Amino acid sequence: MKASNALFTPTALGALRLKHRVIMAPLTRSRSVQPDSVPGDLMREYYEQRASDGGLIITEATNISLTSRGWLGAPGLYSDTQVEGWKKVVGAVHAKGGLMVAQLWHSGRSSHTSMTGGATPVSASVDSKYWENPNHLVSIPGGWVQPSPHRALAVDEIAGIVEDYREAAEHAMSVGFDGVELHAANGYLVDQFLQDGSNKRTDEYGGSLENRTRMLSEIVRALISVWGADRVAVRIGPWGTWNGMSDSNPDALFAHVAKDLNEFGLAYLHLIEPRVSGSDDVQTAGGLAAERLRPLFKGKMIAAGGFEPDTAERVVSDGILDAVAFGRHFVSNPDLPKRVAEHLELTPYDRSTFYTFDEVGYTDYPVYAAVAAAV
Repeated sequence: MKASNALFTPTALGALRLKHRVIMAPLTRSRSVQPDSVPGDLMREYYEQRASDGGLIITEATNISLTSRGWLGAPGLYSDTQVEGWKKVVGAVHAKGGLMVAQLWHSGRSSHTSMTGGATPVSASVDSKYWENPNHLVSIPGGWVQPSPHRALAVDEIAGIVEDYREAAEHAMSVGFDGVELHAANGYLVDQFLQDGSNKRTDEYGGSLENRTRMLSEIVRALISVWGADRVAVRIGPWGTWNGMSDSNPDALFAHVAKDLNEFGLAYLHLIEPRVSGSDDVQTAGGLAAERLRPLFKGKMIAAGGFEPDTAERVVSDGILDAVAFGRHFVSNPDLPKRVAEHLELTPYDRSTFYTFDEVGYTDYPVYAAVAAAV
């Protein structure tokens, strides 16, 4: 890489030693082999294309158990066949000198019984307005449908969820991943406990900020027990409203989360900027979440959501972020780090192929040399 700007200076995120700071964000793409959610050859090719020497890839959201599933085609990390599939993926990334972190995911109420083996989806509390809302949809074998009615987790069930995360972390280690990231954003289970729009509990997991962040802390400790803190990360969605989320005082909540996570010595904290909701851009006020939380979190911080090469360079140069995770640009530019480093034109993405099931819009985007040769 020829560039000498901030994005292309080495850094360390905990134990992860990076040669550049253009990270591939977690991107749900629905291409695992069904019905058992196994990473196959198509996924291996996709991630191999996007691997770079000293670059970090964060996997798409990966289910920790059968009952955590909520999205058709999303991979899992709870069976032996899934572990074997991931070994081929990670091996291909490592062969190109890249690093890869597994993002661990429980969809919570954003699910359907056809995805969970028949089990009722779970959440912090029950909210019938969620599954009755026609704007809330989940992907199942029959297409896009409204979620199934969910139920609230009993207190004595939460330890079992935490254990599912710990076991998934062990599976990730057996695969050969370089670390794990907890998905605690976008209206999925951990986020459903964090935000009081979805958490109406009156027990030790509801009410106060300390109580609503209890599950998050317990899961983080479980992951650290397997990996050590310097290979564990957390992804949050401050001020995000995706998947019906809301909080009565999001400023206080996410400030508390950021400060609370300082105690662990994580590899990094990963923010989703609220100007992106799912795969859509939205209008927001208040500036970058990273700017607001940077003074509160003392460790390494990365963010994703609406960044372009120039704005990514700026936030890293200014010390707001230690690295930037790109999502949609990585979809259509498998050689994105090279293009950013050499200021090459980016190929536009095709949103209609984001959540389909074959190679179209997945592994058929060419690298820049092939694009230039075709002109």
